[in-house]
Amino acid sequence: MTRYFDTHCHLTDAAFREDREAVLRRASEAGVARVVTIASTVPDAEEAVIFARETSGVWSTAGVHPHQAGEAAGDAVARLRSLAEGYPGLVVAVGETGLDYHYDHSPRSVQRSLFDAHLGLGAELGLPVVVHARDADDDIAAALRGMAPGTRGVLHCFTGGVQAFTEAMRAGWYVSLSGIASFQSFQATDLLRDVPEDRLLIETDAPYLSPVPVRGRRNEPAHVPYVAEAVAKHLNRGVEEVAALTWRNANRFYGLTDAEQVLA
Repeated sequence: MTRYFDTHCHLTDAAFREDREAVLRRASEAGVARVVTIASTVPDAEEAVIFARETSGVWSTAGVHPHQAGEAAGDAVARLRSLAEGYPGLVVAVGETGLDYHYDHSPRSVQRSLFDAHLGLGAELGLPVVVHARDADDDIAAALRGMAPGTRGVLHCFTGGVQAFTEAMRAGWYVSLSGIASFQSFQATDLLRDVPEDRLLIETDAPYLSPVPVRGRRNEPAHVPYVAEAVAKHLNRGVEEVAALTWRNANRFYGLTDAEQVLA
């Protein structure tokens, strides 16, 4: 069976509170063998680590989403560091972090400060950084130019942004595509085709952004094959080929091997 890796979802979201085990069972049945559940706050990261520790084929991250940046306590980065250091091999990335100037749920200056702190933490710990970027192309690009050499990361749920894309490519970063790639409104096909095949990832961002043909329903990891199909169409490649290369890329990005666990 073709194996898929959902590199970015939110299994600790309240939307999965009642049926998380069933969600993972459906994912496994759909060929999704591994999942990384992404943290949005410090408490969320703590919950994600516990869930990942108890669940085969699931790993977690530690970070504060830009939407929640304004509510983060002064010791947030220290707590994230402690969590990542306390669970090596289980916490596989720093984030989700970044900048969101579309909603501006947090002051921009606070978002930028915390984003820089996450980039520094990733460099310090040798972990990749998962980056959310929306309507903030200039400042994302500036942050990537200013980060420590060797800092690794991914532009998740990529929808465009030429300057951030250029800096990410220059730094050897990865790019991840979500269900948005299946929407008629997706306008980043040319940039997608410029992503080296060894730096391409796929994700659901579940419970958000359900891909065609399940738009309007709660998203979940079982839907990542639809993302692979959409990406394959943009690249004029086979779905199994996209699944195979993104599987390899995801394991490399998160520091995993084929010998490690998969969803039961």
